[in-house]
Amino acid sequence: MKFEDLFLEIGGFGRFQILVLFILCLPRINLPMHFLLHNFLAATPPHHCAIPPQEAFENLTTEEVLLISIPRDPDGTFRSCEMFSQPQFQLLLNSSLQPENSSTTQHCQHGWVYDHSQFTSTIATQWDLVCEQRGLNQATATFFFIGVTIGAVIFGYLSDRFGRKAMLQLSLVCSVVFGMLSAASVSYSMLAITRTLTGVALSGVSLIVLPLGMEWVDIQHRTFSGILTSIFWSIGNMLLAMVAYLVREWHWLLVAVTGPCLLSIVCLWWVPESARWLIANGQVKQAHRNLLRCARMNGRKDFTVSPEPSPNYVQFKFVVVLTPGGSYSYISLFRTPVLRKISLCSGAVWFGVAFSYYGMSMNLTGFGLNMYLSQFVFGVIEIPAKIIMYVLVNRVGRRQSQAWSLILTGLCIGANIIIPKPFTSLRSIVAIMGKGFSESAFTTVFLYTSELYPTVLRQNGMGYTSFVARLGGALAPLVFLLDEVWRSLPEVTYCGVAVCCGSVAFLLPETLNVCLPEGIEDVEKTQEMGLRTLQEGGGSGKQLEGANPLCSVTRSKNAEV
Repeated sequence: MKFEDLFLEIGGFGRFQILVLFILCLPRINLPMHFLLHNFLAATPPHHCAIPPQEAFENLTTEEVLLISIPRDPDGTFRSCEMFSQPQFQLLLNSSLQPENSSTTQHCQHGWVYDHSQFTSTIATQWDLVCEQRGLNQATATFFFIGVTIGAVIFGYLSDRFGRKAMLQLSLVCSVVFGMLSAASVSYSMLAITRTLTGVALSGVSLIVLPLGMEWVDIQHRTFSGILTSIFWSIGNMLLAMVAYLVREWHWLLVAVTGPCLLSIVCLWWVPESARWLIANGQVKQAHRNLLRCARMNGRKDFTVSPEPSPNYVQFKFVVVLTPGGSYSYISLFRTPVLRKISLCSGAVWFGVAFSYYGMSMNLTGFGLNMYLSQFVFGVIEIPAKIIMYVLVNRVGRRQSQAWSLILTGLCIGANIIIPKPFTSLRSIVAIMGKGFSESAFTTVFLYTSELYPTVLRQNGMGYTSFVARLGGALAPLVFLLDEVWRSLPEVTYCGVAVCCGSVAFLLPETLNVCLPEGIEDVEKTQEMGLRTLQEGGGSGKQLEGANPLCSVTRSKNAEV
């Protein structure tokens, strides 16, 4: 009997599934609070060179000392990284007579003075990561995403090898440990290392939550579970804005965003291991117990399964694709033609989604809004974007939704290059629209990828695509440094990558109303059946009823529950 049919017998979407999804959504709230923390953790407040006291300054006000000690830009603001080599007392008589000789200026020699009106402290003010050290400040986000990239490979493999739940628990425990160590950092090197390790740990949460939830719901509610889980990411986005507004000291901010992981660890003990994974890995008795637990909570108390037919029992035989003693790895993603195409194309899509999403999310001050307000509004706009995507992915399909949401993200970024900076309201509206499209693309890609890969390789596939995505996330903050070459070059880069990667999504197969594949053979047969359906249907593109090989039995190894 098909696994999807079994779900109908135990209640495909009942109280059990609702509780599982709710518990799994708790750690999703915590993810954006770390993934986007760089905006506040490494914020650079207004600053200028520190001016050592001199006898000649005794009768001067602070403003007058700055006037004769620090050069100004054409807009009248004091420069952040330069000072006069000698005090320019003539500026007291006429401040417009700025020296034009560059030999009169030098880099800051005595440190910097920071404006603490907005931030009590950040890592930029803690270790003077400004001016020549600006790259190290931006690299903090890159170190974190390098950790997420490494974690995607590690947890993608381990969760397919040792189970979804165990690896999710390990990920959360490590997140708490390394998050607290980050808050206790006494040097930049220690912070860089602990933030990298935090990224490794949180990558497991990012990878496992959605597939584990989807493997406990039926076909009709897969999209709903994916969108619901994603909405909690947006809630975390909004909470980050409020927490950062209330906690202005970076050590305590790290503690505040790490603490909620403890609640997730406690609640996760109730969530059972995926029955799909257990059956695919031969752990039939444990799968039996979990299925019974699900059925009873859903009100199907008369449901049970037995290898022997009986008037009081319902017999089910599951046939899963699993070679005796066989194992799967990332290499398996590229061994067969269809999986190879899926892996290459989905990798490109994930890179574009993450690159553009974090490019927009880490440019909070570039769209004419207060950074706390920008963070909150960006979180708010994601919720209607997800609701719209819930309708679209069920109406027009996953492939079209994925492609156009990413392409429109790039076009919005490109539009803001053309719109003049004085038009702040228009720039803000376009930026918010782009953020909505970007989040739509991210929401769809998690759901879409979980449906593309078979159960025996699902976490390997998610690990690989997440690895590629995190490369995009790691590069996104460094692209901001390109503004020294050309002010608009970062936006041009984000725009071009989003449009190109969005176009690649058209090459992926559609998964709307298709049963989750259990083995590699299911994925390969889908392509064959799809091509035959197109030929028989005159190119209409509609599947014939009952022609879905993902719901058919593949004979490799029998497991009776």
